Amino acid sequence: MAAGATSEQVEEVVRRARQLGLSPEVSHGRERTIVGLIGHETEPDLEKLSTLGGVERVVRVLHDHPLASRDFHPEDRVITFGPGLALGGPEVLIMAGPCAVEGEQQLEAAAAAVRRVGVRVLRGGAFKPRTSPYSFQGLGEPGLLLLREVADRHQMAVITEVLSAEDVALVSAHADILQVGARNMQNYRLLQALGEVDRPVLLKRGLAATVDELLQAAEYVLAGGNQKVALCERGLRGFEPSVRFSLDITSVPVLKRLSSLPVVVDPSHAAGRAQYVPALALAGVAAGADGLLVEVHPDPSSALSDGAQSLDPEAFCALVHQVSQVAAAVGRRAA
Repeated sequence: MAAGATSEQVEEVVRRARQLGLSPEVSHGRERTIVGLIGHETEPDLEKLSTLGGVERVVRVLHDHPLASRDFHPEDRVITFGPGLALGGPEVLIMAGPCAVEGEQQLEAAAAAVRRVGVRVLRGGAFKPRTSPYSFQGLGEPGLLLLREVADRHQMAVITEVLSAEDVALVSAHADILQVGARNMQNYRLLQALGEVDRPVLLKRGLAATVDELLQAAEYVLAGGNQKVALCERGLRGFEPSVRFSLDITSVPVLKRLSSLPVVVDPSHAAGRAQYVPALALAGVAAGADGLLVEVHPDPSSALSDGAQSLDPEAFCALVHQVSQVAAAVGRRAA
């Protein structure tokens, strides 16, 4: 309250706060009075209170993402799914496969290659949001069904992207993890729909989003009731042309400190070039990432999407070996 606020003005703030469902606690100091409000306040609530007579300013004590924070859930969260799989905990989960599902032969070859080195989660895009409307947009529902069929053949779980709220039910029926791409991080209708399903959600950081904005996006899913949310750092738009995006490796420990949600690193989209993917992947594991999302194609030169950043099976095999070594060095193990 302002230094000259009257007792009547303080009482009015207390009355209005109670009307908003908040619990007020009044503290009288030598120079001014502070009214502490306990409860789930909204931005409109705070705006209403800030206009009352005698109010000097309204200050949030807690952050805007309580459900994602360690205040709400102090211990590291572990998301379990599929046949005995977990994201979080002592293992670094590797999820790998082609950027896009192009056909059965391509997907079968990619799945066989990554499964051969122990990967148990197959990634692949059936619905592809592309910058250009003339680029390959994915096979849609047939690609999704093929992804499920090939994954089942190799006893693997499936992670794939969902683009709209209308597609959530369809993708949920065939995928074990629903991925939200960087361009959809602030698609709030989609996030609200994902809050209503019993499927893990991997939320990618937007191309120019802050850590706080990423956590607030996660809050939409958590507030809807779905507590199986993981965050993904995939690089920010920068000015350096030698890579596609700038991987914000510092976001990994920052997110791990602010939130108890698992954190995944996508080195493929950050690098944009296959030769840089291993270094970024290893840096992510060393920084504390709980998982990696890596693009692998049996023949990158013929890929319909993101071939330049896709590892071939041989390079991916070498990366898995290196990841195991780095994970062991930081007290983890690769899965």
